[in-house]
Amino acid sequence: MHDTILLLGADPGICKSIAGALEAEGFCVLMAGDLGVAEELLRKYSVDLLIVRPYFESVSGHDAAIYLRKQCPGLPVLIVAGLLHDMNLETREAVQEFEIFPRPFTAAELVTKVRQVLSPAFHQKARAVSY
Repeated sequence: MHDTILLLGADPGICKSIAGALEAEGFCVLMAGDLGVAEELLRKYSVDLLIVRPYFESVSGHDAAIYLRKQCPGLPVLIVAGLLHDMNLETREAVQEFEIFPRPFTAAELVTKVRQVLSPAFHQKARAVSY
C-alpha cells in the first residue's frame, strides 16, 4: 500500500514536477489546482498528506490548508514555501502545526521531507510537543 498525497497548487508546471518526483518514489499523488477540487478529492480518497503551495488568486495556500485541515482533522500538512514571511507565516498560530519546507530544494530533499512527515515517529513527536 502506498501513501496518498494531495498536492494543492496553482502552477501546473511546478505541481507536475513535484508529483513526478513523488510518484517516482512510489507515492500516489492527487493534484488539485484550486480549493474546490482539493475538497472534493478529500471526500473521495483517503489522503495521508496534504502538500500546499502557498499562492492562489482567491485564497492563500495557508488559509486553504487551514480550511482543509478542518475537513480532515489530524491530516499532516506540508507547506512548500518560497517565502516564509508570506502573510506573517511564522507567527500565525493556525499554521504552527504545519510543516514548512522552504524552497529551493531538490527532488531528493522533498522526498526525504515527505517521508519524514509521514513517519509514525514524526507524528508521535509532534503530538508530544502540542500538549
